Amino acid sequence: MLNNKKGIPRLLKIAGEKRGLLLLSGIFSSISAISMLVPYVSVYFILAELLKNASNPSLVNRNFMIHWGITALIGLIVGIITMYLSGLLAHTAAYRILYGLRIKLSKHIGNLPLGYFTKTSTGVVKKIMEQNVEKIENFIAHQLPDLINVSATVIVMVVAMVYLNPFLAAACIIPIILGFYVQASIRMGEKAKENLKLYHDSLERINASTVQYVRGIPIIKVFGQTVHSFRKFYDDMINYRDYCIKYTNQFQNVYIFFKVMLGSLLAFILPVGVYLLSGEPENMAFALTLIFFLIMAPGISAPMFKFTNFASTIGDISEGVERIDNILSERPIPEIKTPRMPQNFDVKFENVYFSYDSADAATRKDALSNISFNAKQRKVTALVGPSGSGKSTIASLIPRFWDVLNGSISIGGVDIRDIKIEDLMNIVSFVFQDSFLFYDTIYENILVGRPDATKEEVYAAAKAAQCKEFIEKLPNGYETLIGEGGIYLSGGEAQRLAVARAILKNSPILVLDEATAFADPENEYHMQLALKELIKNKTVIVIAHRLSSIQDADQIIVLKEGKIMEKGTHDKLISIDGIYKNMWGVYTNSGKWKMGKGVKDNEIAL
Repeated sequence: MLNNKKGIPRLLKIAGEKRGLLLLSGIFSSISAISMLVPYVSVYFILAELLKNASNPSLVNRNFMIHWGITALIGLIVGIITMYLSGLLAHTAAYRILYGLRIKLSKHIGNLPLGYFTKTSTGVVKKIMEQNVEKIENFIAHQLPDLINVSATVIVMVVAMVYLNPFLAAACIIPIILGFYVQASIRMGEKAKENLKLYHDSLERINASTVQYVRGIPIIKVFGQTVHSFRKFYDDMINYRDYCIKYTNQFQNVYIFFKVMLGSLLAFILPVGVYLLSGEPENMAFALTLIFFLIMAPGISAPMFKFTNFASTIGDISEGVERIDNILSERPIPEIKTPRMPQNFDVKFENVYFSYDSADAATRKDALSNISFNAKQRKVTALVGPSGSGKSTIASLIPRFWDVLNGSISIGGVDIRDIKIEDLMNIVSFVFQDSFLFYDTIYENILVGRPDATKEEVYAAAKAAQCKEFIEKLPNGYETLIGEGGIYLSGGEAQRLAVARAILKNSPILVLDEATAFADPENEYHMQLALKELIKNKTVIVIAHRLSSIQDADQIIVLKEGKIMEKGTHDKLISIDGIYKNMWGVYTNSGKWKMGKGVKDNEIAL
């Protein structure tokens, strides 16, 4: 089990990862709190001296008053310096924890199966990685030192007040307790937790919808629509707005009451003090005590406002920590303790079953059913079939993006579950239809294939992938930025960069998800040259849509509804009256289509 602590204990455990820095921060915060009370005490003694000699001011001890004036100044300076040191140490610890937590989350997410990302939107993960982690930093850097500061201040002041006069102390403390009680009534309990969960849920939905909306802007513009037409995004915004307004309306009266109670301590102390003083009007000692309370009341209310800020955010942060822990509790792809390395790179599927749906056998629908084939090293194996037949699923199982339910996949006779994940990633390369490029330079985008490669190796990979010509025409060559703040490449150029990555990586097993599917004739020619260089001496598995590109494949596997229906070479499959022959006929006939006015055989009418 990852962690059985929640709320404040879990927050303190996270903060405790930098225990030394936080302990020093707490010590300095406590010193600052006590030092900040010194000016109030100094004012009390100065007023007491003035009051004692009110009938004859010439008897006032000037040295005594100067002494307390200097003491007040020293207390203030020490308080400010120690407050600064406390904040510095807390921020240092917070940023280190922030960095460590984000690295930990990133590594963990990178080891999760792709199934996690099919059930969790990008916006949700983004919100947790950014906002929830940031709030932990805010707690450690600000809330925790403030809590220590406030606690030290309140403890010292309450002890002093009760010691001097319990009745006046009660008049000061009871309104504070009442104010906090009213606040707690709405901030704590199951109802408050439910409201907080609803808030975070609505915030995650907005993040998810925003990402989807931004990605869909080209379609929205093409059809002349507005944000109002993107119904999910619009509804999520309206729901979030309505929730925030409702929550604010529920809370505003309680918060106003709390502020009034904390800001009106003098209104409670004065009547009690006047009543007690009226019984003994000559009691100079009590008059001095009353003055002390009147001076110190604002001193206790100020830190209380800090404490309420802590109380208002602790639930929010706790909910965020729980969501972070939910990610960390997701099981990564399991690794074997004694990994093995294959001696050759044949890829073999044996009776493989796989499903994306519920693990419940009664409701599960297999995406793959009883898949068995052997992709030989230095040979090309092509996967063909209609959409949804399981081609991409087979390709995704080889690098363990998911694990099979039954059966096994092996490389060189070694089950892929017995190969270290890092080694498996080095063994297999992918070239997808949609090539993802980072907002970085051309050079860095190619270097992703093998980060320790030399410049000469990067340039050689680019040349082999037919990238050199278009790269040299760019403003800054290999140092040209891609994306925001730089240039945008065509689809064919981006695909060739992806091939350059794969060439640089030089993995013995290559999976091609129809890298030329959307290329124009010129780019397709360049891509074919690049792929010819890439597939040399490799185990190649091709997901094919253009059947003409796999006529020379050593093995063609025909899939339908997650099952292997046919297997063989192009010539063998053409000779069989089956699915592949029918697909080939449809494919070749589609090449004869023409567009023109009127309707004729094999034409499309305009």
